[in-house]
Amino acid sequence: MPEYGYFLACEEFRPADLVEQARMAEQAGFQSLWISDHYHPWNDAQGESPFVWSVIGALSEAVSLPIETAVTCPTVRIHPAVVAQAAATCAVMTNGRFRLGVGTGEALNEHILGHVWPPASVRLEMLEEAILIMRRLFSGEEISHYGSHYRVENARLYTVPDEPVQIDISGFGPAATSLAARVGDGYITMMPDEELVTQFRKGGGHGKPVMGGTKVCYGTDRDEAVRTVHRLWSNQLLPGEMGQILPSPRHFEQLEPLVTEQMVRENTVCGDDVDEHVSALNAFAEAGFDRIYVNQIGPDQRGFFDFYRTKVLPQLQQ
Repeated sequence: MPEYGYFLACEEFRPADLVEQARMAEQAGFQSLWISDHYHPWNDAQGESPFVWSVIGALSEAVSLPIETAVTCPTVRIHPAVVAQAAATCAVMTNGRFRLGVGTGEALNEHILGHVWPPASVRLEMLEEAILIMRRLFSGEEISHYGSHYRVENARLYTVPDEPVQIDISGFGPAATSLAARVGDGYITMMPDEELVTQFRKGGGHGKPVMGGTKVCYGTDRDEAVRTVHRLWSNQLLPGEMGQILPSPRHFEQLEPLVTEQMVRENTVCGDDVDEHVSALNAFAEAGFDRIYVNQIGPDQRGFFDFYRTKVLPQLQQ
């Protein structure tokens, strides 16, 4: 039976709100936490974007749930040697309950220092080299590295967990899925795509966890929930590679007219129909996922957690 976790959205909430949501998630029966790692929100309506490593420090004291970034890009905005230090410290603070989810990132967050945003194939090369560096540093030994994309000289992490941090790789297509199967400790994807899960397991991921996530908007007024999703998260319905290459929130806002409320209604679980919520999460279970995370869009967080505690999670755990 899959585990069910809650997905904290740094793009939408202030640090104290995220910590309180984590507490409510634990009380509601969720078994683990994901947390997004962004420099910018996707649009100004979302309105937040705290530094994820500071928030994880607070979470480590507030809850006993496992925590994972979903996902960190350890290639452009922050050097992998620094990400390794942050991840190792989080693992120590959580007594080994931290996993590092990584991916090739989006220009929205990663171009801010003025570097050229590379094509997807180069980003995958950078990610693989970054993972190599981080794994070497997790050993606690001094390392030097002179690679195609990164240099590290005489670097050693003195604060490391008893066991190396597990690194899960995000992938939405065959190339990234292949990398996850080959070098990842687990696989992350955001669609219940059985073909990608099969590719991961056949390509070297057998026995490793597969994790996925989805967003919903619980509310007693379905039309209002649809409007909330359309206002805050219409970006998730933009097609193609726009999510990876657009450089700022205002560019996503310029494309919002492409996403209609009807598209939201057809593609996002909105409202308080228990069967719809259960069905959306069961789609991941049926595709072979081991851990499934759900995020509540909008302000009615307490209503969501009460709804899932009393009506949704009991059905999923039967």
